[in-house]
Amino acid sequence: MSYLTDKARAPRRDAEGVVTVPGQMLEDIVAANPARRTVLRGGLSLSLLSVFGTSSLLAACGGDDNVAATPAGTPAPAPGTPAPAPTPVQPLDYGVRFTPVADKVTADTVTLPSTYSYDVLFSAGDPVEAGAPGYSGAPQSSAETERQAGGNHDGMHFFALPGVDPQKGGLLAINHETLDAAILFASGRYSAATATPEQKKIALSSVGVSIIEIELVGAKWQVKKNSRYNKRYTGNTLYKVSGPAASAAGGSVVGTLNNCASGNTPWGTYLTCEETTDNYLDPTNPEVGYGWVVEIDPLNELAVPTKRTAMGRFDHENTAFLTNGDNRVAFYMGDDSTPGCIYKFIPADAFNPTNRQANIDLLDKGTLYVARFNADGSGQWIELTQGKNGLVTGATDPGNTTQGPQTPVTVDFNTQADVLINTKAAARVVGATLMDRPEWITVGVDKSLFCTLTNNSRRLVTDAANPRVNNSHGHIIKWKEAGDSPLATTFAWEIFLLAGDPSLAAANLKGNIKGNTFSSPDGIRVDPKGRLWVQTDAGTGSSTTNVFGANSMHFVDQQTRECKRFLVGPHGCEITGIAYTPDLTTFFINIQHPNDKWPDPSKPARSSTIVVRHKEGKPVGA
Repeated sequence: MSYLTDKARAPRRDAEGVVTVPGQMLEDIVAANPARRTVLRGGLSLSLLSVFGTSSLLAACGGDDNVAATPAGTPAPAPGTPAPAPTPVQPLDYGVRFTPVADKVTADTVTLPSTYSYDVLFSAGDPVEAGAPGYSGAPQSSAETERQAGGNHDGMHFFALPGVDPQKGGLLAINHETLDAAILFASGRYSAATATPEQKKIALSSVGVSIIEIELVGAKWQVKKNSRYNKRYTGNTLYKVSGPAASAAGGSVVGTLNNCASGNTPWGTYLTCEETTDNYLDPTNPEVGYGWVVEIDPLNELAVPTKRTAMGRFDHENTAFLTNGDNRVAFYMGDDSTPGCIYKFIPADAFNPTNRQANIDLLDKGTLYVARFNADGSGQWIELTQGKNGLVTGATDPGNTTQGPQTPVTVDFNTQADVLINTKAAARVVGATLMDRPEWITVGVDKSLFCTLTNNSRRLVTDAANPRVNNSHGHIIKWKEAGDSPLATTFAWEIFLLAGDPSLAAANLKGNIKGNTFSSPDGIRVDPKGRLWVQTDAGTGSSTTNVFGANSMHFVDQQTRECKRFLVGPHGCEITGIAYTPDLTTFFINIQHPNDKWPDPSKPARSSTIVVRHKEGKPVGA
């Protein structure tokens, strides 16, 4: 969650009496670093086979390397000369050998190991749809911003394209969490309470999703201008609503926003996650329309963008899926609340790996579960179905028990729609474990699952899965489903890592990291070669950067649990979004809400997607 999002959502939280987290609010960040005050005012596998064919699948699995073309000008062999034996193709080496970035780096640039370089690919305000002028330094109209890149780039995914070498081209689907206000308004600020209708349209155009076609031209990746795939989905777009709560939410809703992290499906669609249960950019819209997972087809061939209510309504962070040999699938989701729960949705039917059209409504029917982490390392998935596990009329919600005993409230779950609209309360009613701000979830090649628990500095009551009071630096939890099955209702879990630094005086802040330390893990992904990458969203005041440096990205060895710092971002930013080409020689990473001069000193700082590559063309990590 961007601190800008936290700031924007504060009025509603305050009205509801929600406890905020010290150190994560804008005022706390400014207090920790007064110099920022002025700036802060400104504001692959089966899916590829089913969608794109066997050749793309083989590339995505890393089974084949590209054979270098014969250099231009190579003389042809003389007639009768025996053809030389083909040179054996050397497999790419996916060993992790980079020299880590130094401790406590705080430069206003992207810092990488010396053998790596980066390019800025796509910044807030860049053109997306054909005819968009792009941001050039002055505020624009909503008609212009609606067709351009939104702000606060967050989760994203790389999709192969039919007939295109996926090492050289494809689609990026990119989330826009909130505004880069400094490029939208002359004042650098936005207030829904005082905004004109035009200003609201401008603000809402800056959230949602960008779909862009990208291509490798020479040695540099770039956005393919005027591609038929380039498209914006914004806070002004009309979205279909489907599933059990569709009638209650309305058959359609204007806008998606707070699009934090994301996921994909085995049939090649993109799942963008709404990390808010209200439209704080335009509060006149009913709250029930927000807080859902939205399914978008990046090829724009299937259904219209649709909010899938069967997957529950809460502050969605991302999705990650696990499949079995029968094409059954489970989607895992975290509620980025302080505290929040971890959920799993199992569609009622198997997906069709050879017919995308057959999966259009797969996410509308199924069972939603929430996790309970037991002290003995076991866990259960508790069904969230009306009439079961206490989800009835007159149910008792115990409240946020991480703060000690609360005054229970009565909640009526008369229908399944009630359960889905009030998913957070339903989870508390059934006795789910309240976790320390669960954010990204990833599924490893061995079917292990990981979830980042970014922080919860207000926790007073601990449990086995959340063992620290004042958990300022967060941790990562790992679990395995019974039988490695997506249909399992039990699992075994462990704490994988406690973030922090041994130099800190308090025992609950030290953590147990081996190697390069970090605070507040957020983005996480296991790549197709089983390598675990973690990105951070810590505070950016000096009390944090003097210990950890600026926000960063790390490789974490799953066996030794040693952490190696791979990347450090510019001033004021969060590192988020991990996508890559199938051979892993190109990584796409998002730099969210920088606040100094990066990436272009002639313009306000802008959130941006960067391309990271090894200077010798080796896989990232080498």
